[in-house]
Amino acid sequence: EVQLVESGGGLVQTGGSLRLSCAASGFNFDDYAVAWFRQAPGKEREGVSCIIGSDDSTYYVDSVKGRFTISRDNAKITVYLQMNNLKPEDSATYYCVAGRVAGYFSIWSPYNYNYWGQGTQVTVSS
Repeated sequence: EVQLVESGGGLVQTGGSLRLSCAASGFNFDDYAVAWFRQAPGKEREGVSCIIGSDDSTYYVDSVKGRFTISRDNAKITVYLQMNNLKPEDSATYYCVAGRVAGYFSIWSPYNYNYWGQGTQVTVSS
């Protein structure tokens, strides 16, 4: 059974940092893409970042480039999202997702991911 468990969310001031963790089990990391999506109230889900298991390629939505870093620890089977210089518009529920996804355009659609975590709340105060 595939499980994704997020942690690390919280309340932070503008300019602060948080590191989200996604502890994964039940699948082979190398065969999957793992991504972070976020959803704020009244807004659509948005792909934030993705790491491709087969070659560790990483991708970011333009609004977080230079501020967020996605990485993985194979030994701990965990994916991280380091978020620096946070802004109020980064406030959302962040979800860790996994799926057999390939191709740049495919990684940004939430419908291509089979497995979702429960989400962790990030709130950035101004």
